[in-house]
Amino acid sequence: MRAGTEHTRLVILRGNSASGKSSVAAGLRARFGRGLALVAQDNLRRVVLREHDRPGAATIGLIDLTARHALDAGFHVVVEGILRADRYGAMLTRLHTDHRGRSHAYYLDVPLDETLARHATKPIADTVGESRLREWYRPCDLLPGGIETVITADSALHETVDRIMRETGLDRLPAVDC
Repeated sequence: MRAGTEHTRLVILRGNSASGKSSVAAGLRARFGRGLALVAQDNLRRVVLREHDRPGAATIGLIDLTARHALDAGFHVVVEGILRADRYGAMLTRLHTDHRGRSHAYYLDVPLDETLARHATKPIADTVGESRLREWYRPCDLLPGGIETVITADSALHETVDRIMRETGLDRLPAVDC
């Protein structure tokens, strides 16, 4: 089922834990302003559903429905999360294909050592240890079909936000008064 309009933008932003996804998504929203919906996996999975990330989880469908609804309402959308390819890949690929406007997918590729160092600075590090993070880590977990642009750890936050704003065309669109 088609989603959005030829004017809406869809940005899929994926990567391992502590790769910078949430910071990039927040940076995109801050730069763009109103009219950009943030569909965050952690919020929908942990807060709304309080569900474990597992194959066939309800979160997968809720992310899809939320993104499609926002696109159909005229919002540009950033879907952000770890979004493992084996669990979320089919849904994300369909969403990417079904979107009537410009769709862009990015994978933040951060090596395990850097992931561990970044994770150690977060409050969640007290409850999620290094061994758990090592279990979760999936090197180069790209979506099928080569639809993602890989951004490496040497890209600073502002550089990544600038790049995505430019490549998606969001830097040339006005904020929407919603």
